[in-house]
Amino acid sequence: MTANASIKVLSPTAILGYGFPEKSFAAAMLLNPDVIAVDAGSSDPGPYYLGAGVSFTNRAAVKRDLRIMLTAARERNIPVLVGSAGGCGARPHLDWTVDIVKEIAAEEQLSGRLAVIPADVSKELLVSSMASGRLVALPPGDPASEDDVGSSTYVVAQMGEEPLIAALQAGADVIIAGRCYDPAVFAAVPINCGFDRALALHMGKILECAAIASTPGSGSDCMIGTLDAEGFVLETVNPERVCTISSVAAHTLYEKSDPYRLPGPGGALDLHQTKFEQLENGRVRVTGTRFIPSDDYFVKVEGARPLGFRTVSIAGARGPDFIAKVDEIIAGVRARVEDNFRQMPTGSWELIFRTYGRDGVMGALEPQRDLTPHELGIVIEAIAKTQDDADTICSFARSTMLHFGYPGRVSTAGNLAFPYSPSDFKAGQVYAFSLYHLLKVADPVSPFPFQLVNLEDRA
Repeated sequence: MTANASIKVLSPTAILGYGFPEKSFAAAMLLNPDVIAVDAGSSDPGPYYLGAGVSFTNRAAVKRDLRIMLTAARERNIPVLVGSAGGCGARPHLDWTVDIVKEIAAEEQLSGRLAVIPADVSKELLVSSMASGRLVALPPGDPASEDDVGSSTYVVAQMGEEPLIAALQAGADVIIAGRCYDPAVFAAVPINCGFDRALALHMGKILECAAIASTPGSGSDCMIGTLDAEGFVLETVNPERVCTISSVAAHTLYEKSDPYRLPGPGGALDLHQTKFEQLENGRVRVTGTRFIPSDDYFVKVEGARPLGFRTVSIAGARGPDFIAKVDEIIAGVRARVEDNFRQMPTGSWELIFRTYGRDGVMGALEPQRDLTPHELGIVIEAIAKTQDDADTICSFARSTMLHFGYPGRVSTAGNLAFPYSPSDFKAGQVYAFSLYHLLKVADPVSPFPFQLVNLEDRA
């Protein structure tokens, strides 16, 4: 690598399956990227998808994105890296994504070497790690218990860039990885080529959400990062979007509790000396970021466990007398439900009311909660150990609120308007995050052994 050498990384979309304009992708390919990388997952959609082992993205949408990426990359002989496959990166999500890749390879007659890197963590390892002090709480959370581990359906660890680099060095052309530290898939190829780790990871931190870091931002459009020995440049390929110092700096702060420190596997990015410079043609250059290694290597562990089953009813209210007394009405309905189902064990069910138009988003933190709206959207949610019990609690609460009497009531036909018939929806099994901890590992690669196969081989 010479002093003037650079490497280009293309991020087509914020999440695999969120899509991107083919015109943008074609324009990006004209810039001759050295690698196409994409983050396929997140814990943002909540614990259900990890606990149930299903993707939060649609298969047809994921296949569409992958087909465009894989055919272009194999034609140019550049690598494709996918992290957090299937949304959550556990074994079912990984297998689901690999099946799509194999399907595309067969249909498009693609060849090459495919690396599959699982991110699952054994429960036995976690229990032993608790005993030895290697599984620690991620503040402000509590220490993990054996029940947290045992009740989890799937547990994954966020790999860093090192397992991806190991697969690249083994000859992988396409890498489908389980749960990843978000910047890792974008940083792996540059780091493997000798570029600065700090700059590569910082560039990856911004590229992970593609054109969200532009103005106007979009998670469904492409962004290119060009890394050299001193810094990196970010640009979009859609003339409707530009990168600005504000948009790029803002995304550097995205999902961070400390504006100057971004922790990850093996250490943290130090942003005290980071500088953002506006260039012509809507581009931004970033320099000065440093990487501070940690004394020990930790990976974040995520797990989810089943809680019960959910039933939901959605209703609307517009009567000013009802809206003025909605807190009293909810309290009265709750008391009526509790009295009617005293035979159910304490703690075996839960009843939740969300009042949209007042405080449905922020709850008790809503600063304008005391304002009187002209209408309310009410979501009645019941969670219980079985679907039948959840159905029963929700149905009784809904009918009680519908006909609940209160002082000054004008309407006697019913308090609520229902947009749907049937009014109650069985939402199925409910999950909660059970593990969100740090696991100390001896080295960054051995917990994530990969399998290398031919892209064209069918299982």
